[in-house]
Amino acid sequence: MGSSSEVAQLLASSDPGAAISEDKPYAELWMGSHPRGDAKILDDRISQKTLGQWIAENQDCLGSKVKDMFHGKLPFLFKVLSVETALSIQAHPNKELAEKLHLQAPQHYPDANHKPEMAVALTSFQGLCGFRPVEEILTFLTKVPEFQFLIGDKAATQLKQSMGGDSRSMASALQSCFSHLMKSEKKVVVEQLNLLVKRISQQVAAGNNMEDIYGELLLQLHQQYPGDIGCFAIYFLNLLTLKPGEAMFLEANVPHAYLKGDCVECMACSDNTVRAGLTPKFIDVPTLCEMLSYTPSKDRLFLPARSQEDPYLYIYDPPVPDFTVMKMQVPGSVAEYNVLAVDSASILLVVQGRVTASTPTAQTSIPLQRGGVLFIGANERVSLKLAVPSDLLLFRACCLL
Repeated sequence: MGSSSEVAQLLASSDPGAAISEDKPYAELWMGSHPRGDAKILDDRISQKTLGQWIAENQDCLGSKVKDMFHGKLPFLFKVLSVETALSIQAHPNKELAEKLHLQAPQHYPDANHKPEMAVALTSFQGLCGFRPVEEILTFLTKVPEFQFLIGDKAATQLKQSMGGDSRSMASALQSCFSHLMKSEKKVVVEQLNLLVKRISQQVAAGNNMEDIYGELLLQLHQQYPGDIGCFAIYFLNLLTLKPGEAMFLEANVPHAYLKGDCVECMACSDNTVRAGLTPKFIDVPTLCEMLSYTPSKDRLFLPARSQEDPYLYIYDPPVPDFTVMKMQVPGSVAEYNVLAVDSASILLVVQGRVTASTPTAQTSIPLQRGGVLFIGANERVSLKLAVPSDLLLFRACCLL
């Protein structure tokens, strides 16, 4: 909210004319050419007003492989998110399902593309990601009777019995449990959630620690979304707290929710989201329960690789062709930093520091500071001169085919 949001701070720093209202949320900063948020070009010497228009008329900027594979479009959308109130329990469809959903309900699914995405923390960042190991879910079924009540004895027993079996029977049992929860009657959900909230509140008031069932988080989510089925999802999904620079990758069909903090996010250029809780927006429980990947997994951290060519560069390269994220941490003692030239259009965001950017093809240099965003054409060599001797933190989205 207001100037406490990283999005607001980046906006205020990059645009001195921006007035930040303290009572207004600043949740998302979009950088890309998606029709719902095509980036504006600030250079008045360029006739096109948006990035999408400019790319359409300057196709070579994409790089030949990117241009051919993605039909002349920028394949990724780059964002900064500031999350104060939890975002919905959701998943993103694969390409095949996206095409089907877009045909059936274009008002809810606005394009036919998949939407794998990656979040890299800028501040401490809390989120839910993928199904927990089954033994953890069984522990919550024992410790949280309200959770067990909604799932029902039959589905809970099936999950317990799947423990010694193969992965297919475990996934089937997990789907049955999750579907029972998500398809519970609203009235029953509200009753059970109120019982749980009352029980946790009484225990906390008596000085008891309820962190073994995530008491504080449950109360926080219930306060944000009273009576919402999504509050119980914390007992199904892994809870991650990312430190700055740590990342999670969300492939198609992985259930997730961002709970609190600031991150840089990159995704395939799509706005397709299937939601099921913690939201006032359109909810599609049948589709979500049917599409999800019911593979339990504990290790959801996505680790970057350190570049062989550049000691200041870390590369987050997910197993999808649409995007790669780079993080550059350059010490203030370096007077000039050369950005690695790649055969792809890219978008560079300055999170910390002040530089002057120059390239052999540009007539003038471009000053950039915190919140500044630079579009770099394929194979373009960009040099950054540090304006002040303070450390530089940059993030860059590109497509490495």
